[in-house]
Amino acid sequence: MLERNKKNVVAFYDLMFNQSKPREAMERFASDTYIQHNPGLGKRVHFKRVVAEGNYVVLHCHQEWPGDKDKDWGGIDIFRVDDSGKIVEHWDVLQIVPPQSANANTMF
Repeated sequence: MLERNKKNVVAFYDLMFNQSKPREAMERFASDTYIQHNPGLGKRVHFKRVVAEGNYVVLHCHQEWPGDKDKDWGGIDIFRVDDSGKIVEHWDVLQIVPPQSANANTMF
């Protein structure tokens, strides 16, 4: 079940943003009772990590937002899926990737 949930969430996000097919993404992967907690969407995502536990899948992504060419974002997206693997809820936390880091570690 965890692998199915991870696969569905990654496919949903890829179809939604990278392939620019939000209607198809919603029809294929979202529940009829989908709840979106972010008021503004539209970006290109690069998947860095995918973690699943219970009915939750967490994506760690490098994000490029249109109109924000001077900065990229690091994002954590949290999805709740139902027992059939359909996405029912989404939250996110975003942070600007700084041009220089105070240490040798990367955000990804």
